[in-house]
Amino acid sequence: MKRILPSLRPSLLGLCAVMATGCTIEAPDFSGKSCESLADCPRPYTCVAARPGAGRTCEVLNGPGTADPNSGPVPTWCQDIQPILAANCVSSCHGATTTGSGRTDFRLDLYEADGGIAGAKWMAPRIHARTVVFRTMPPAASPQPTEEQRELIDRWASGGAPFCEPAGSDGGS
Repeated sequence: MKRILPSLRPSLLGLCAVMATGCTIEAPDFSGKSCESLADCPRPYTCVAARPGAGRTCEVLNGPGTADPNSGPVPTWCQDIQPILAANCVSSCHGATTTGSGRTDFRLDLYEADGGIAGAKWMAPRIHARTVVFRTMPPAASPQPTEEQRELIDRWASGGAPFCEPAGSDGGS
C-alpha cells in the first residue's frame, strides 16, 4: 500500500486542487458569428446558412461520430445529393407529391426556394439532423441511404450545402 500511495499522491493532489478551485476551461463560442466561407470559422465550426435572416454564420453541425467537413471536397447538390434525395425522399413524401408526409412547406426535389416553398438548400440543417444525426429520415419502412450516402449528406450540409460547384471552385472559368 505504501508503494501505491506515493504514485497516486501527485494525481490525487492535482485532482483535489482542480476541484477546490473550480477550474474550468474557457472556450470562445463562435456560434452565430457572421462568415463568408469555411475559412472564417475555427474547427469544429462550419460556415452555413442555418439561421433564418442571419445570412451565413459559424455553427457546429458535426456531432460525435459524424464526418469532418474539411476532409476532401465538399459534395454538391447537382453531382452528389440530388440523386440521393430523389431515390430516398422525393418520390411520395418530399417532392411534387406529398401524400407520404403531408408536408407542403418544403420540397427536396428543389434546391432553392420556389414560391414560398423551401428547397433543399434552406432545409440542409434539418436534412443533416434527421438523416445523419438522429437517423429518423427516411422512415424505417422506406428505402434507406447507404452509410456512404449519409456521409455525403453530412459533408454537404456541413460544408455549406453548395449547389453545382464545390465550395471555392471558380466553375472552371
